[in-house]
Amino acid sequence: MTDSEKQFTKIQRCAHCGNSAPMEIVASHNGVKTYDDYPRSNMSWEFGTIYELMACPACEAISLRSYYWHDAAMDPTDIEFKTLYPGQQDGPLGLPDIIKRAHDAAQKVRNIDANAYGVLLGRLLELVCADRNAKGDTLNQRLEDLAKKGEIPSKLVGVAKGLKNLRNVGAHATLGGLTPAELPILDNLCRAILEYVYSAPFLAKEAEDRWQRLKNPT
Repeated sequence: MTDSEKQFTKIQRCAHCGNSAPMEIVASHNGVKTYDDYPRSNMSWEFGTIYELMACPACEAISLRSYYWHDAAMDPTDIEFKTLYPGQQDGPLGLPDIIKRAHDAAQKVRNIDANAYGVLLGRLLELVCADRNAKGDTLNQRLEDLAKKGEIPSKLVGVAKGLKNLRNVGAHATLGGLTPAELPILDNLCRAILEYVYSAPFLAKEAEDRWQRLKNPT
C-alpha cells in the first residue's frame, strides 16, 4: 500500500506517549447497518458504530477509537470520536501546578525513552523537596529532612532513594541504561511518593469538607 492509499486521522494526541500528530488508521471495523422502512415511508437509512485502530508515528503504539454514524441524522462534522484504548490514566490527585506540570512532562516521554523518563522523575522528586521546603545540600539529605518533619514516613525515604538511583542510571551512560522493564517500577515509586505527600491530604480535606457540609446543610 502506498502512502497515498493510507488513511490518516487529523492531528490528535497519543495517549501512550503524548505526541500530537496525524495517526495512520491501520485497521477498521464497520458496524453500520441499513434499516429499510419500506413500504411505509419508502425510506432507508444507515446507522451504527465504527471502530478504528490507529498507529502513533512517534512511539508506534496502537490506540482504539470509535464513533457513531447515522446518515439520516448526521453529517461528517457531527462525528464525535471516543478513545477506547488506552483508557484515560488519571494522575495523582491534589498536585500543585508546578508538580503536575513536571509529572505531565515526564508522562509524555514515558513510552519514548525510559532514560529520559527516569531523569524527569528525578527532577520531579527534587521539585517535591523544594515545594515542601526540605533542607539539605544533597537530595538524600533533603529526603531525610522531609522524614524528620513528618512530610513523608521514614520507610518512604527508601522508596524515594530508589527512584533517585534509577534516575542516576538514566542520566549517566556509564551506569548503563533503563529499559521498558523498569517503567512499572518507576511508575510505582513515583506514585507512592506523590500520593502520600499530596493525594492523601487532599482526599482527607475533601472528606472533611464534605462531612462539614452534611452536618451543616444550610
